[in-house]
Amino acid sequence: MTQQGPGSTDEAEAYRQEVRAAKRKQGLVIVHTGDGKGKTTAAFGMAFRARGRGMRVGVVQFIKPDTARFGEIRAARDAGIHVEGAGDGWTWKSKDLDQSAEMARAGWARAQQHITEGTFDLLVLDEFTYPLHYGWLETAEVLGWLREHRPPMLHLVITGRYAPEALVEFADLVTEMRLIKHPFREQGIRAQPGIEF
Repeated sequence: MTQQGPGSTDEAEAYRQEVRAAKRKQGLVIVHTGDGKGKTTAAFGMAFRARGRGMRVGVVQFIKPDTARFGEIRAARDAGIHVEGAGDGWTWKSKDLDQSAEMARAGWARAQQHITEGTFDLLVLDEFTYPLHYGWLETAEVLGWLREHRPPMLHLVITGRYAPEALVEFADLVTEMRLIKHPFREQGIRAQPGIEF
């Protein structure tokens, strides 16, 4: 991946001035991926920021069930953020992966409906990389559909490990969370309320 933009401080300032003068705005496709913690947390942070600006915000979670009541879900709903689950829990615990795949496809259909109806200004597809990675949804078909149907000002945030390279290329902003140290792995400390859920 090549880094673009100006190199020197003078070039950087000239570039900033040029971008400001152009006043170009558009909806962004943002991907949070990698094996480190914080992908969903970062996406919810963006959701809260957008809601604080009066934007209409939605979250479709592709692994968590609609009955999940984790801290971020409770707070988001209290703040007027629409959150819906489209999963049956963690895939490695699933008793029926065909059902998990069908739920993910149904979640994608709901996300498509939100996108075509213009329901939200910012839509988070949380853990959406997993249905792509497992082949439950075809990455090329999903990206083709988004190219054709995503409104120009819709911000779309996609999270999860194993982001397909085609999604990385398609996105405007990609951040990789890298695991360096984790309290469960190094110290045997369980997930903590308010930190992990």
